[in-house]
Amino acid sequence: MSFPNRDNPYNFDAFIGWRNNVDYYADDPFLQKLVRHFAGDDWPNVDTAARILSRQASFRWRDLADRAARPENSPYLLQYDGHNHRIDRIVRPLETVLMEEEVFAEALFSRKTSPWERLVKMFLIYQNGEACIACPLTCTEGLVAILEAFADTDETKQILAHCREGIDGDFAIGAQYLSEIQGGSDVPANLLEAVQEGTTWRLYGTKFFCSATHADYALVTAKPRGSQSIATFVVPAWLPGNKAREIRNGHTIDRLKWKMGTTELTTGEMTFRGAVAYPIGPLDRGMAHVVGIVLTYSRLTVGLSAAASMTRAAREALRYAEFRSAFGRPIHQFPMVAGQLADLEHSAKRSTAGAFKLYSQFLQLDGKNKLSINPEERPPVQQQRFNARELVMLQKITASRDAVDQLRLAMSIFGGHGVMEDFSSLPRLYRDGVVNELWEGPRNVLLDQIHRDLHRAKPWYEPAEFVHNLLAGADTALVTDLAAEVEKIATLPSLTEENPAMRTACREWDNLCHRLFHAYQDLALAEVNQVEF
Repeated sequence: MSFPNRDNPYNFDAFIGWRNNVDYYADDPFLQKLVRHFAGDDWPNVDTAARILSRQASFRWRDLADRAARPENSPYLLQYDGHNHRIDRIVRPLETVLMEEEVFAEALFSRKTSPWERLVKMFLIYQNGEACIACPLTCTEGLVAILEAFADTDETKQILAHCREGIDGDFAIGAQYLSEIQGGSDVPANLLEAVQEGTTWRLYGTKFFCSATHADYALVTAKPRGSQSIATFVVPAWLPGNKAREIRNGHTIDRLKWKMGTTELTTGEMTFRGAVAYPIGPLDRGMAHVVGIVLTYSRLTVGLSAAASMTRAAREALRYAEFRSAFGRPIHQFPMVAGQLADLEHSAKRSTAGAFKLYSQFLQLDGKNKLSINPEERPPVQQQRFNARELVMLQKITASRDAVDQLRLAMSIFGGHGVMEDFSSLPRLYRDGVVNELWEGPRNVLLDQIHRDLHRAKPWYEPAEFVHNLLAGADTALVTDLAAEVEKIATLPSLTEENPAMRTACREWDNLCHRLFHAYQDLALAEVNQVEF
């Protein structure tokens, strides 16, 4: 029973005190177990490095990310200085600038940083949401990867060194500008023109979705004059000596987008008016390298960041439910809430286990483009590349949707406080998650691509065999049923003919791909749970 008390003593101090002292790595035995299992011989080094970085990510960077997200700290575009010079300066809050400098100073893409150390550190950083960090990190990772494969001039080698090892302590930031207003995900429809003027390539035209507009270098797709092929170029934001003078390299930032999420990250529309650009790789292979290298790393990051946000959401929802009482008992004791908390924990753990397992498979592949199928390679190697290619897309669409669903569920555990942005970071992570569903290929585009891949591979790799290989070790009945369903839909030559039957097939395919990757994640989780730690 309760009686009136105008001096209501209730407060959230116990919960807030716990939340403010959580160490993302040291207080997460499951994550430590994952690292121990997947990092192998590198585990002691990775574990030590993760514990050190986690103290930054869990406290200082967490608070900087929260403060940077406040509306009064929104970034903006200053197009002219006081003397009428066009500068297109991206103005960001000090919190963002400090955090970015400190994160990039970790030299995550240096040769001295092992792949597993990089992955675990990124997972910890991503628990703070986009924060104008996640996109620049993965774009830089993709830029480094394609430059490592094709940098063959003094300029591109210098850019690679700047991004990977830094120059005088300054680590460059990368971006990727692919989409145009008429195409979106249809990159082959690009119209941006690349013109070779003497020995210099220059770009002319517009790009419509340019995130990380403050970056030092951007990977840009364009069509060489007179060609229908997509080529890739790296474009410096400023030519040597011009950054301090704020003279941009032949391009303008026309406006910034007003987005639902990832609001700390500026996304702009840009016009190129003769920007100096350096070709990366063969001019007629740009599309293959963008998809196989650059977008692969971005899609892996979407899966990893989705798992990271679910991990944070599940952790905070559980402790809040233990703290908060209603109707005479802590709310985690109500069976409805208890079931929801169990779902949150399971989704977070299986998404994280699946992301780590997929990364392990990805690392086992060699070559400039790990996902490119070479007919001259042995069939088992071709299948491994094909498996990884499809898993990257399956994870992107599944984990990004799950993150939105689970973050919404986690917010509901908090009741009205779940949507209060000054009470919790979960609304911000939720909005970021919605954006991640669309970035790097929306769901419908990737579902259609996976279907095309399976149909085209049928002569040398049956869809049923693909499913059995993906889920080796899983429940036999489950694998058999999924294989039969995939085999059935993969026999369709395409999913593009408009009729009622095709709509039904598309709905079935959407649901099937979700269940297929959930089975992969559950298999990864079972693998980890069997490990003694």
